[in-house]
Amino acid sequence: MGTTIIKPMAKKKLLFVAGLGWLFDAMDVGIIAFIGAALMKDWNLLPQQVGWIGSVNSLGMMVGALLAGILADRVGRKPILLATVLLFSLASGLSALATTFTAFLILRFLIGLGLGGELPVSSTLVSESIPEKHSGRTIVLLDTFWVAGWILAAVISYFIIPKFGWQSALLICALPALYTVYLRREIPDSPAFRQPRKKKPSIKENMKAIWSGKYAKSTVMLWLLWFCVFFAYYGMFLWLPSVMVLKGFALVKSFGYVLVMTLAQLPGLLSAAWLIDKVGRKFVIITYLIMAAICGYFFGTADSLSMLMICGILLSFFNVGAIGTIWAYTPEQYESNIRSTGTGIASAIGRIGGILGPLLLGYLIAAKVTFGIIFAIFCVIIVIGALSVLLLGKETRPALNMDEGETSLDHAL
Repeated sequence: MGTTIIKPMAKKKLLFVAGLGWLFDAMDVGIIAFIGAALMKDWNLLPQQVGWIGSVNSLGMMVGALLAGILADRVGRKPILLATVLLFSLASGLSALATTFTAFLILRFLIGLGLGGELPVSSTLVSESIPEKHSGRTIVLLDTFWVAGWILAAVISYFIIPKFGWQSALLICALPALYTVYLRREIPDSPAFRQPRKKKPSIKENMKAIWSGKYAKSTVMLWLLWFCVFFAYYGMFLWLPSVMVLKGFALVKSFGYVLVMTLAQLPGLLSAAWLIDKVGRKFVIITYLIMAAICGYFFGTADSLSMLMICGILLSFFNVGAIGTIWAYTPEQYESNIRSTGTGIASAIGRIGGILGPLLLGYLIAAKVTFGIIFAIFCVIIVIGALSVLLLGKETRPALNMDEGETSLDHAL
């Protein structure tokens, strides 16, 4: 899997620069959860229309993940990363200038194209550039940048949107992304990709390879897992501020409550990073998903602020901890010549779930279905994802042979 070619300082820089891209991506995705609530008031949008904002974004992420994953196995990880970040940052800035709902949706699709392309290719690059026995924990630590982005999105929404409008928030999210393009010029491509090959496989050959006898079971498992987890994640989390408003809380207070819930994602990821090489990927994914399903159900049925906050915090903790582990688990299912293709397509399948989840919730709210029933549906979907790993997944945790006195975090970095 990973190849110990780059130096320790270079590995830290790679993690930091790749992480910055994830941070800015998450800021943009997270900001939509808050902007949706603001746009519903400013543009008098229906719940179905708000659902389309998140779904169009996920549609772009699906196409981006599919195209970027395939192309990265042909032309390299680094060129695709640079192209996707540039596309995302430009479209994000332009979206602040949108004056119609249609124009906003078109730009959200382009933003998703860049976001969806960057994430699987970035995780593949980091996974291949870190020693095998530390790559899982490092990928989970990479996801902490995603959480930091969501937290920043919540902070920006709480302090900026009520006073300066949602356009200002989008401009803030767009500007830092250009910095990653500058930094990534100095990052080498994946060691696995730089190794000489007799002949690069064609795109068609790579697509067929992930369904060969060696990988078919893993591919089925990953597609089920990604679809279910991201169906529930985007369905629930992109709607959290709006759900709080619809439950009767003021817009500004709802932003503050969701900010607190979002903060719980960081310890969730750190706990997963600590456990992933101790108890294995499968145990962490299954346990965290089951706990997320339970907490999600009680969040939907909660009728008091204290219950909403407790369940929302725990839902964030377990759901995002599971997702960070999934990002580490997925590239480990394939060999380097098809790894980016396999990871990218699995991510694209997840984006299909990300399209349908927010849409379903919007239409169910419009049909006056209770939040208890809505969140129960999401919880059942999460459990199906957990069962796919239990029944079809293989454990990919490598044997650890750390020198005495060294810490897991020392190895991860």
